[in-house]
Amino acid sequence: MSDILDRLAELLEQRKNADPTSSYVAKLYAKGMDSILKKVGEEATETVLAAKGGNKEEIIYETADLWFHTLVMLAKADLKPQDVLDELARREGLSGIAEKDSRADK
Repeated sequence: MSDILDRLAELLEQRKNADPTSSYVAKLYAKGMDSILKKVGEEATETVLAAKGGNKEEIIYETADLWFHTLVMLAKADLKPQDVLDELARREGLSGIAEKDSRADK
């Protein structure tokens, strides 16, 4: 699974230096984090609506958009998909309640 994430992360890094008139991602980077976050929010809403509608193809399509724009957000913040995967691995086997309680202590 992480192969596609790694390839996308590399492409997103390359787009940081691309001309915003030639690349959608470069255009997002040029607009800044607020624009990227707005797009993540829009895609999250569309994903929720697709899931509520129950059409599996729409759910997959909108989730792919959400994941992609989340990857753009991570790249803008100089983070990698592996950072999130590492956090998921850390949580594996933990009770959701215990994990949430551990964050409350911070």
